[in-house]
Amino acid sequence: MSHRHFKVSQEDSVNVLELTLPVVVDFAEFDKLNELVGDAAGQAGDQRWVIDLSQVEYVGSALLGLLVNLRKRVKTAGGRLVLCGLSDQVNKALQTCSLHNLFTIAPARKDAIAKVRNLR
Repeated sequence: MSHRHFKVSQEDSVNVLELTLPVVVDFAEFDKLNELVGDAAGQAGDQRWVIDLSQVEYVGSALLGLLVNLRKRVKTAGGRLVLCGLSDQVNKALQTCSLHNLFTIAPARKDAIAKVRNLR
């Protein structure tokens, strides 16, 4: 599945969602993105997910909300989720809002795939 701001693929039996967000994103477009990403995660059911944020330039409450919503949908379906490719700004935003404890975080995609495959 592909959209202007995200792409879903599979690597080693793990779903990889790569977000591509510019510095400025229209709120209406972000709402639609949140819906599409949530639907993609919900349809996959009990699976393992890596969310690659290496192409994310936007840092704000809408991104944090998207990540929390995505985590909830994946966990509710019985799946597992690992974030990777966090910029210093995204990492700082997660820590500032005390959200970093909600997520398993890996530095790179290959590390995240290995980590999510071992989560129980």
